[in-house]
Order: sequence, then C-alpha cells, then structure tokens
Amino acid sequence: MGLQLGDNISDFKSIDQNGTIFKSEDYIGKNILVIYFYPKDNTPGCTKEACDFRDEYQLFEELGAKVVGVSGDSVASHKKFAKRHKLPFTLLADKNRKLRRLFGVETNLFGLLPGRETFVIDKSGKIVMRFNSMNAKNHMKKALKKVEEIAKS
Repeated sequence: MGLQLGDNISDFKSIDQNGTIFKSEDYIGKNILVIYFYPKDNTPGCTKEACDFRDEYQLFEELGAKVVGVSGDSVASHKKFAKRHKLPFTLLADKNRKLRRLFGVETNLFGLLPGRETFVIDKSGKIVMRFNSMNAKNHMKKALKKVEEIAKS
C-alpha cells in the first residue's frame, strides 16, 4: 500500500551517487522535498525526466525545494548518469527496493518495469502530491507547480 496523500513520510536513509548517506530527517522541517522514482539510468524516458528536473533545478532551489531521484541502479551507475547529464541533484540507489516499498511505488508492465512516480513532501514531512505516470514528460511540471503553490502559502 505504501504512503498516501496526507501521510507523513517515515525517516529513511539511502546512499547517494557520491556514496554519502542521505537522511530524510536532515530535510524535514527545513525543505520541501521532491522525490521522484524512475525505472533506470540512461534510458530515453528517464534521461528526459532527469534533464527536465536539471533544467529547472535552480527554480526548485529558489523555492526551497530539494530534488531527489530514486531508482534501483547502483551508486556507480548513478554517479556516471549524474556526470554524463550534469545532474545537480541527489540520486539515491535503491537496489533492495526498500524506498519503493516504503512509498508504495508499484512496478508496471506485468511487474517487469519499476514504476515512475513523483512525490512532493512539504516542510512538515506531509505528502502533498503523488503523481503516477509512466510518461516521463509531465512529472517535473506537476512537481514544480505544487512546489510553487506551497512556496506561496
């Protein structure tokens, strides 16, 4: 089932593309979090989605939001992906699918392809947006719109 709209996220830890431990507790109370789950590094849709977030990253930062991408790829794969596409945000390695289970991100295409889903979490740690679509092109736009709404309130 996983986390639903209105739920507070649980504290979690994971390893980022630089081998550093990312702790959600370091951001709750300080930042809006945009956490997007994607199937795989260096695939066309996932690259488009990551580059969309990269291209608007400065605006997310100005609005007080941290962008975090999550997939089952390794730390080394994330490091290459981030370097190749000049991604300025955190990519978390979720090899054991612990974060996917926590958030309730399901697999698609008969259970073969990890799902694509974006969450916006307000500063208090509450999920205020959950968007599920295998189409990569709308994730950044929907997340940015929600972050702008939060920043205005």
